[in-house]
Amino acid sequence: MNDELALPGTDLARHTLAFARSLLPPALCHHSVRTYLYGRLLGERRGLRPDHDYDDELLFLGCVLHDCGLSAEGNGDQRFELDGADLAVRFLAGEGVAADRTEVVWDAIALHMDREIAERKRPEIALVALGAGFDLGGGPEKLPPGYADRVHRTLPRLHTAAVLHDAIVGQALEKPRKAPPFTMQGELLRQATGGSWPAWEQLARSAGWNDYEGYRPAPPTAN
Repeated sequence: MNDELALPGTDLARHTLAFARSLLPPALCHHSVRTYLYGRLLGERRGLRPDHDYDDELLFLGCVLHDCGLSAEGNGDQRFELDGADLAVRFLAGEGVAADRTEVVWDAIALHMDREIAERKRPEIALVALGAGFDLGGGPEKLPPGYADRVHRTLPRLHTAAVLHDAIVGQALEKPRKAPPFTMQGELLRQATGGSWPAWEQLARSAGWNDYEGYRPAPPTAN
């Protein structure tokens, strides 16, 4: 890669990228690296400088591992981003990474599906969510001229969005608890199966607290 597309060169960064490549199909592995490149670029647009305003290695670790919950090894009983965060911490702890640093990576991965929350956290967390979201919904016209072409020559898309969708839905079909109602995973599962969500009142009544027994809503107020 040229300097524009350079990745962190530490031993930990190289080991982590090799670990991600051993887990994920090329489409998702390329997406994870592009997440780093786009996250770093979006950070620069906000005036954030690598290794000055944030830890560039930590950003790279969070980006490269953010979808490892979609791998066979990462496929547990939680939403994939939580399974992935747990797997990432186990791997990094085995590499000797200190707990305060693995905690940042855990947060970055666990929150990458909740951009509004992630953006309120430290840059290593926020930029994972921003980079991942941009790679799926940003578009090349929002990048410097020719930048997307240079990225894709090194990291072809390989139908990223379709592969990601099928990985999420595939896990959820096997284990529906990984796709709770009203989450993005749950919505993808609903679309795939033609299901429907329960109404708020149904959920409340099923809890057994009898909150709706004898309840009468207040009449609407006049404007």
